Amino acid sequence: RGARGIGFVAYATVGLNAHTKAAQQAFERAMETAPEVVECHNITGAVEYLLRIEVADLPAYKAFHTDVIGTLPQVNAITSYVVMGSPKDARA
Repeated sequence: RGARGIGFVAYATVGLNAHTKAAQQAFERAMETAPEVVECHNITGAVEYLLRIEVADLPAYKAFHTDVIGTLPQVNAITSYVVMGSPKDARA
């Protein structure tokens, strides 16, 4: 991560305002083009998506949160979970 300039990792859950195929497809297209999003999972539960986001720092995450996810018309709710440490990460 450090070699790529990644110093900040967060997971975010995203809820959509409509449970339609069109809303899901539009959201997924937006996530496919966002380089900050390294994982996008359609999940069960109270929200529709779980994202893994990797950026340089907190200001970069805030910009992504506000300028990318926050501008999508199908997004109803965003909850962020900042990674403080990873005692185990088999992908590293």
